[in-house]
Amino acid sequence: MSGAPELTARIGRQPAPGTAHARPAGQTDGSPSDTRPPTPGTDAEAASGPMALRRPAAETDGSGSGTDAPWRHAPSPATVRPRPGAVPPAPLAPADDGTWSADPYAYALRTGRGPLFLRRADGWLLLLEVERWCAEADAVDLEVLRRCEGAVLDVGCGPGRLVVALGARGLPVLGIDVSEAAVARTVALGGQALRRSVFEPLPAEGRWGTALLLDGNVGIGGDPRALLDRMAGLLAPGGLLIAETVPDPDLDERVRVHVTDARGAAGSPFPWARLGTPALLRHARRAGWRAVDQWTAGGRCFVALRSRSTNSTAEPPKSTAVSSSQRDRKRSADRPVADA
Repeated sequence: MSGAPELTARIGRQPAPGTAHARPAGQTDGSPSDTRPPTPGTDAEAASGPMALRRPAAETDGSGSGTDAPWRHAPSPATVRPRPGAVPPAPLAPADDGTWSADPYAYALRTGRGPLFLRRADGWLLLLEVERWCAEADAVDLEVLRRCEGAVLDVGCGPGRLVVALGARGLPVLGIDVSEAAVARTVALGGQALRRSVFEPLPAEGRWGTALLLDGNVGIGGDPRALLDRMAGLLAPGGLLIAETVPDPDLDERVRVHVTDARGAAGSPFPWARLGTPALLRHARRAGWRAVDQWTAGGRCFVALRSRSTNSTAEPPKSTAVSSSQRDRKRSADRPVADA
């Protein structure tokens, strides 16, 4: 893969876990008018280390569409009362953005456990699978990783289980995430990761062999078409995108959510999208992508897409797996998840 040998050099020195980052000059307030990627060639491309960036906002009416079945309705989370004489935990440092760097999310990643939720404005909750994210890659993950080609970009890498697993397989891999806690955990495990938004300049743009949007990360920014266009610019011509969708085939919603925990601690609202496979395929066709595979495993759903290419005979992703529900593994309590 052209550009893969440059990966380590272009990433630069990795931060020590827990290292704080200053907000770059010109940081916007995340309003819809400020959601376009910055001009390439800025100091974000410098090899001096990751930048503290925030997830772009996207215009949405907030109403969403599709069914509410995957969401769980609940009253406002109750405040947990400490036992008499108990010493409360030290407060976390204030986050520099209100989305995935919010305190409840950072604390959950540092401890490796939830409960943690995405909460819609109407009170519906989506349970986030923190324990699975913080564990080693499971059999379903490994089936996905076997399909990867060339250098791999894991978008919204979270605590790094996929980055570490790909590195162990000998593939050049970089994880990106806007959460300082996620990047710190990935680096502590020996993975390569940058604290950076997918909409900001990234190393080796246009030369990645595979990009991953797993654990619900196809919802980043709340605008699937904008995200698909960005992914096409990151991949080499004919590159492979593997995305995870929700099991509900009718779901295609745009919502505003915030991260919250059982105590009611919450970050600021941000735009998100949730898509079933048919909806993602519709958006992908309109954006010029070609669907080459789709499969289910362990109650999770996946789609493989090829980016625009002058080569009309691009091969399907390599896999020895049967791409159908025949390979559906034992179902678990897994629910659709979001950007870690």
